[in-house]
Amino acid sequence: MTTGGNSIVKRRRGIYLLPNLFTTAALFAGFYSIVAAMNSRFEAAAVAIFVAMILDGMDGRIARLTNTQSDFGVQYDSLSDMVSFGIAPALVIYQWSLYGWGKPGWLAAFVYAAATALRLARFNTQAASADKRFFQGLPSPAAAALIAGMIWLGDSCGLQDGSTILVFTFPITVIAGLLMASNIRYHSFKQLDLKGRVPFFTGLVIVLIFVFIAIEPSLVLFLLSLSYATSGPVMTLVILRKHRAARKPPEQSGS
Repeated sequence: MTTGGNSIVKRRRGIYLLPNLFTTAALFAGFYSIVAAMNSRFEAAAVAIFVAMILDGMDGRIARLTNTQSDFGVQYDSLSDMVSFGIAPALVIYQWSLYGWGKPGWLAAFVYAAATALRLARFNTQAASADKRFFQGLPSPAAAALIAGMIWLGDSCGLQDGSTILVFTFPITVIAGLLMASNIRYHSFKQLDLKGRVPFFTGLVIVLIFVFIAIEPSLVLFLLSLSYATSGPVMTLVILRKHRAARKPPEQSGS
């Protein structure tokens, strides 16, 4: 096509294949989790969410290693996260447990799903200016790990019907959603350089974590996700207490 003697060549834009393959695989794992829950295969549904977490953690790293980052990849990854860490956990926990309370049950699942959408939207709009050392609000993969770990642990203990423990599953689901939408800070651990030298104790702890996961995966993964979810509020309370102590005027000694 020529306009005013200048040739204008329209070039079809493509997408980078390798990182988006991992994003697609994570999306598939989230979709499979929903299908497994519909067939009452709750352990498989929970495991699929953890598989999606692993794949989600790999796509970004592969994109950076191969210098194939793109705006398309960022948006595609966010949509995949919404399915794998928002819709899938909400539907699986509803199928396994929350259905027992009818409307309040599915409303709790919706709160979780909506909070995931808000969390992802906020992350996308603030990613450039945010402090890389911390996350604002509980990350959606961590919230999904908490829900999936709870389901996996319950199923491993013989609870095929989680409605018998609604007193636990209902508040955990709602609180996980609220933590995602909150302003509470969580350590991102991005400053931890695993490619460089680390203290011997740190390496030992990492090895022990993998050993314990191999021995009792459902229990250990649930406890790890629960510990991380509670670390944010605990850290916030500690910081607030320090600030109050710093503002407190020194006591005057009597003369």
